[in-house]
Amino acid sequence: MINLTPQINLLSERIQPLRDGPGRVLVAIAGPPASGKTTLATELARRLNAQKCETSVVPQDGFHLDNQVLEARGDLARKGAPHTFDGAGFVHLMRRLKERVDVAIPEFDRTRDIAIAGAKVVPASAEVVIVEGNYLLFDDAPWFNLAPMWTLSVRLDVPIAELRARLIQRWLGHGFSRTAATRRATTNDVPNAQSVLDKALPATITLAADGTISS
Repeated sequence: MINLTPQINLLSERIQPLRDGPGRVLVAIAGPPASGKTTLATELARRLNAQKCETSVVPQDGFHLDNQVLEARGDLARKGAPHTFDGAGFVHLMRRLKERVDVAIPEFDRTRDIAIAGAKVVPASAEVVIVEGNYLLFDDAPWFNLAPMWTLSVRLDVPIAELRARLIQRWLGHGFSRTAATRRATTNDVPNAQSVLDKALPATITLAADGTISS
């Protein structure tokens, strides 16, 4: 387990001065599946809220297309690939989040494998919104429209071999057999992770898997 404290310290110190600018601070935490985005976003939000900087977390996963839509398109086995999200809707949400108003957002229920509309409200009082997802710094339409919106962007850089091991472990944790977990990871998750690496746009800060920080 990597000690996230140095990363959290760096990011919180970088974010605090940005609060003086106009509009909300939008912080992107981007990286392939299983790179640690959710954990980092959650811990960073906890730190900022403890520092009296009201912060909300917005996951990209709330914009998964429904399984019925994906099945009708023949894309259910590729769920998690860029084209299996409502990318244009997500870009629109980010534009709305730049304004200091209440914004309802969807969230993904992993237990039921569905996105729930209006599951959370980012209040107007939130100064910082941390957005986490695979395709926040992705050089393909419509995702590349996001890059100019980020006040600060963070990339989690994890080697593909380590991502593969983490992804297999993730499915094992969901009760899959070793064979099924490996198949699930290597036929969909790993190709998605490789796409994120291959089409990565520049980030303000890059965090390596070993905790090394570069910017």
